[in-house]
Amino acid sequence: ELLHHLDFPLAAPSANPFGSISPTCAKHVENYFGNELEVILDGGKCKKGIESTIIGFDGNSPILYRHGALAIEEIEKIIGPLRTNINSDHSPDAPGMLSRHYSPRTNLILTDNLVEQIENFKGQKIGLLVFRDEITNSEITHQEVLAQNGSMELAVSNLYNAMHLLDALNLDVLIAEKFPDEGLGKSVNDRLERASKSE
Repeated sequence: ELLHHLDFPLAAPSANPFGSISPTCAKHVENYFGNELEVILDGGKCKKGIESTIIGFDGNSPILYRHGALAIEEIEKIIGPLRTNINSDHSPDAPGMLSRHYSPRTNLILTDNLVEQIENFKGQKIGLLVFRDEITNSEITHQEVLAQNGSMELAVSNLYNAMHLLDALNLDVLIAEKFPDEGLGKSVNDRLERASKSE
């Protein structure tokens, strides 16, 4: 609605501090910036939940620069195999290429083995981020299940909000389950891998 009222292009940075979890609703932006902003436009919850997929070109050859809300397999059905160049800490060609990004304040561990990692942090306040199957373990302080119905689209849509919720709970550690490495699962794993990198 704002853009329809303007007679000039409008560009703006992301509405979160550099490197932190992306916001997916106006409340996340308010939590980050408080009184620093005079106005927050509330367009509702983000539909896709994560950032866009970014494709660039080297001559006529397409390159994937960032996994995103459109799975690489969907793009390759139309244009054929893509080269990938998704990591660069020195001169990134696109947003989201830094090795540490989308990070909560709480230390995040990404794992294939939730039970083992829970045991490693026994006695601490543990937050869990899982795809669809809730884990029963008395050591868990709080857990967020992204999609009990197994929908990858729903899990992606809920990812950042769940990370914000867990990060606000004053936990000692967040343990995230690695997703199936296909389709949008690649995009989720990309975000979680960057979020788990130490500074």
